[in-house]
Amino acid sequence: QVQLVESGGGLVQPGGSLRLACAGSGSIFSISAMGWYRRAPGKQREMVATIASGGTNYGDSVKGRFTTSRDGGENTVQLQMNNLKPEDTAVYYCAAFTAGGTFWGQGTQVTVSS
Repeated sequence: QVQLVESGGGLVQPGGSLRLACAGSGSIFSISAMGWYRRAPGKQREMVATIASGGTNYGDSVKGRFTTSRDGGENTVQLQMNNLKPEDTAVYYCAAFTAGGTFWGQGTQVTVSS
């Protein structure tokens, strides 16, 4: 089992920045990759970014604006979000991928509005 806790969400104006963090605990040795997903009201869950030993991957809508990084020693993953747009408003979830399945955090709300 892996437990994930996100932090750093909030309200920001368009063009602003936020940094999300996700801390993992439990069977962290089993984590092969981590990622960020989001779900906006009335929409399906969308992949934002993933990070593994092979590198990072970003959703098309956030490329060039969002950056993810991972501190393997502390099993934390961050998501730096720049130039935020109203369409980035969503609940953001941290995910950890293991051979035994995918684990999810509780989510953190990001609202981009003037």
